[in-house]
Parts: sequence; C-alpha cells; structure tokens
Amino acid sequence: MALKVKAPSLISAMLLLVVLMASLHLTAVNASIFTIKNNCPYTIYPATSTGQGSPASSTGFELVSQASSTVNVPAPWSGRVWARFVCSTNNGRLTCRSGDCGSGQESCNGAGGTPPVTLVEFTIAANGGQDFYDVSLVDGFNLPVTVIPQGGSGCQSTECPVDINAQCPGDQSVKNDDGGTIGCKSACLAFNEPQYCCTGDYDSPATCKPSSYSEFFKNLCPQAYSYAYDDESSTFTCSGGANYLITFCP
Repeated sequence: MALKVKAPSLISAMLLLVVLMASLHLTAVNASIFTIKNNCPYTIYPATSTGQGSPASSTGFELVSQASSTVNVPAPWSGRVWARFVCSTNNGRLTCRSGDCGSGQESCNGAGGTPPVTLVEFTIAANGGQDFYDVSLVDGFNLPVTVIPQGGSGCQSTECPVDINAQCPGDQSVKNDDGGTIGCKSACLAFNEPQYCCTGDYDSPATCKPSSYSEFFKNLCPQAYSYAYDDESSTFTCSGGANYLITFCP
C-alpha cells in the first residue's frame, strides 16, 4: 500500500518555514549595523577583527572616497574596526603601508592591523543590552575617526578627529616612501618601556600613569584612549540595540 506523504510533507515544510523565520527574526534583533564611511580624499580598506562572538559579516573591503558600506555585527560580540590606507595590489596580493593585516586580501580573515593604527573597539550586548565602545590610540594613530550611535538610549558619540600624523614627533612617526607621515607610534610601541606599556611593575592603574607622550595624544583627542588605563574619560556606553556610524577622516 502506498504511503500518503503529501499532508505530512506540507506540515513539515510549514514548520521549517516558521523555524527559519523565527531564526531570522532573532538574528535581526541580536545584531548591530556598522555603517562605515570614507571621508578621506583617497581609497581606504576598512577591516574588522573579532575578539568574542561570531565574526562580522565582513572582515575587510575596499572603500573609495566619499563611499560608505555596512557591516552586520552579531550580538553578543566584541572586536575592533580600523582602516588601512596607502595600499597597492601586486600580482593579485594587496599590501598596505598603514594598518596592514598581512592577509594579502581585502578580507583580513580574523587578523588584526599592524600598529600604529587607530582602533575603534566595541563590545556589543545581546537583546538591546548595554554596549561599550571607544576610540583607542594605545597602539598609536593612523587615521582620524568619529563614532556616532544611531538609535539606542543614553548614547554619546566619541572621536579622534585630528590628523595626529601632521604633528607626530620624529621618533614616533612612520613614513611613506615620499617622506609623508602615515602613522604615529604610541610611546609603548616606539620605546617598549614598562612605564609606557603598563607592564611589569606598572601593570595597574595605581602605578601606570599618564606620560608626556600619552598626554600628546590626549591633548589632541581628549575622548580617545591615550594609554592602557585611560578608562575614565574614554569608554562610552549605549543601551537599546543601537547601530553605529563610523567615519574615517571626518
């Protein structure tokens, strides 16, 4: 006797559709959208790296001047956003003089940017919880950036809008082939001393204090992290499931 499978198959298909729709809805709720805009007068290659959680929808891409693109970030998630520039392609391999991740591709595939590099750091909470974010110059500086929350509650923008490269001291500057400065090292990166890196005997907020080098960054970008324990004036929060506009060369 032939089995009657049409009705059960239809029910199974409907149940599967319901499950898929519920899954898509949960994904949409537990996600944040980063809109990354390039206001620089040249092409950049923004990138993301994931510390915790599933990877973002893109780990790197090309962005021409005045263009913008979106990256979907799952929640919960923690990670970094930065931009590479002074890039070229040779025999199909992409290399960047500033912020390169070593992948040879537009996608960084989980690798971080080579310092000095301006970092935008996020911890995105699930279910509209509290996000944490900052602009960090702990690894030095390569491009100005602003971060503006869109939606959410109790949110505040943060930024490092100044071209620090133009004022970078000679012993901290990274030069391009034409002699122009394309990065400014932090004191830790430039001199590798415990008092600047907050390591060894200086591995606590009580012992690692601002230096003349970190104050150089802080005076130019008061909202950005200037050294490892610069938390009080540099970490920002936002609740309610916000999205974020990240603009390089604002």
